Amino acid sequence: YEGEVRYIRAWTYFCIARGLGGIPIVGDDVFDYTGGMDITTIQVPRSTEAETYDYIIKECQEAAAMMSKQTNKNNSRANYWVAKMLEARAAITAASLATYNTVAEHPQLRTAGGEVGIPADKAEGYYRTALAAAKEVIEGSADGTASPYKLMLAADKTSEALADNFFKAVCEKSGNTEVIWTRDYATPGYGHEFTKNCLPKSIEQDTGSDRMSVLLNLVEAYESTDATEAERGKAAKFDIGTLDDPKFFDDPMDLFADRDPRLAATVLLPGSTFDGKLIELQAGQLNKVDGRWTERTGRRNETDAQGRLITANNGPFGGNEREINRTGFFVRKYLDKTPLAGTQGTKSAMWNVYFRISEAYLIAAEASWELSHNNSDVEALKYINAVRERAGIQPLTSIDHQKIMHEYQVEFAFEGHRWWDLKRWMEADNIWTGNENDRTAQRLGLWPYRVVAEGDVNNGKWVFVEKNMQTLDLWRKPLKCTDVQYYSEIDNGWINNNPKLVKNPYQ
Repeated sequence: YEGEVRYIRAWTYFCIARGLGGIPIVGDDVFDYTGGMDITTIQVPRSTEAETYDYIIKECQEAAAMMSKQTNKNNSRANYWVAKMLEARAAITAASLATYNTVAEHPQLRTAGGEVGIPADKAEGYYRTALAAAKEVIEGSADGTASPYKLMLAADKTSEALADNFFKAVCEKSGNTEVIWTRDYATPGYGHEFTKNCLPKSIEQDTGSDRMSVLLNLVEAYESTDATEAERGKAAKFDIGTLDDPKFFDDPMDLFADRDPRLAATVLLPGSTFDGKLIELQAGQLNKVDGRWTERTGRRNETDAQGRLITANNGPFGGNEREINRTGFFVRKYLDKTPLAGTQGTKSAMWNVYFRISEAYLIAAEASWELSHNNSDVEALKYINAVRERAGIQPLTSIDHQKIMHEYQVEFAFEGHRWWDLKRWMEADNIWTGNENDRTAQRLGLWPYRVVAEGDVNNGKWVFVEKNMQTLDLWRKPLKCTDVQYYSEIDNGWINNNPKLVKNPYQ
């Protein structure tokens, strides 16, 4: 119990530190306040950012030694391996900040006392700590105890089977060997409404569905299963032609057929099925008028004079309706197929995953590459390719920072990693530039249209039209991050209570 409590304390420090930087380390001190006492004796100043991560890492190491190496129900309580995972994540975070938050690139993103800003010469030590902890989670502890967590490899290598395998690796509790630590739920009594809120309108089980649309920006990140070496580890635009010269598809799913199977496990695509139900996405019809292709859209479930569907119940379309798909894609990851999981009365018991074994593999790959800066690093390639093999895509023969970032993005979409990874790499400002002409800063959708053109050879087929949500006035500004957003504010009320605190950069 003491080990678990110390771990929870370390986790709390980590969750605060990655947003604020260095924080006051209270440790095991206990303060008794009585009225009229000298309050300055219980005011603790902020530690440096490096000292804070050092404390978290040390607490994880000591807590791990106190805890069991056995798994528990749904991995909902901390054990030895959970503490080692936090050690690895905290160390890779500190190492990244030491490497990428540089004076040259971010001159104002530090404080004089080191509350923000980790010296670059500490990066190597952190990377070595991260590598050692991650390898232990993968390979087993020094006393010979084997790790109870393994990547789940699909026996059937079809795209559908690989997608199903990945969904199970993240979302299924029974027989799961990948999930290390979760926030678990149980129904009735302790459920949540993620499934209710995110089910497509056509299969909603209660009011308040269809609250999340997935951007094309993420969907494009999933590479082709037959990508060349030069194409691997990179996003790729879809070949859809133009409205004047569109590319036609017999089935809307044909466009996505050769993509990384993790895409279909993460996102509901036009023509996907969920719980045996077809997810129909149709923005409108593509008609031929005076020899030119023309988009025709309508209201939800509207049909033409011949009874042919114009716009599907699910959309996508514009307008100001609250519960409507905007982009042509729904989230699939974490949706619960359990009967009535999408209702307010029953709710969902789908867990929320904090750590999976694939993160240990990617931390090991990243740390190994950062230590060697060798794009042919055998160990780094071994670990990243293990994750790619489980996914069902081609192995890398070279590795670099961009490929590492890409693998984190597609592996952990919707699992709470993206912002914190981009922050520790100081990459969010390079991607979300706020420039409406930068593709990475745009909010993009891909709308499917059914061809309705009697007498045309392509009648009944499908085309896709890329849509910029900003030009549709659905989101008015492009995505933007600057150095100001990398660290949260130290509230003035906190400083009034404890003048030993100092403000963060840009406050």
